[in-house]
Amino acid sequence: MLSNTLNTGEFNPYYAVYIDKATDVDIVKGLKQNLDTVVNFYSNLPNEKHSYAYEAGKWTIKDILLHIIDTERIFSYRALRIGRKDTTAIAGFEQDDYVANCYAEKRSLESLIEEYKSVRLATISLFKSYEDDVLRHIGMASGSPVSVRAIGYIITGHENHHNQIIKERYF
Repeated sequence: MLSNTLNTGEFNPYYAVYIDKATDVDIVKGLKQNLDTVVNFYSNLPNEKHSYAYEAGKWTIKDILLHIIDTERIFSYRALRIGRKDTTAIAGFEQDDYVANCYAEKRSLESLIEEYKSVRLATISLFKSYEDDVLRHIGMASGSPVSVRAIGYIITGHENHHNQIIKERYF
């Protein structure tokens, strides 16, 4: 469990479920592995499933992918600010508002995959630039302390979490 490799106070316990679904202790390696995994996963979904939700009020597969993209952008921004020792508390965000206003259904899955790749490559570049001591910087986000390295694990674990849900509930 990756959450056990982090020090107390590096993340809100709420995020342990995501951190423990991260793919590798090396954050950059995990981000790169997931780039290939996620692109392959979404690229091979049947067309009739792209706009499918397993019950009323649940997100479609395209909504989920855009949610993953938005969340990665937000968490990368947090990693940037905390990595640069910006001590200003970082507000949370309401994921349901983002999904309600993302218009994923008007986009092709291919365009979402291209956006995902662009965002992921930027995230990889950011985390590659950090030395080990920067990865241990802790800041405040959503009212809780979080380290830069915990954010890296959260990003990959979060998408793994959603991909697991798709496999379990959408097929």
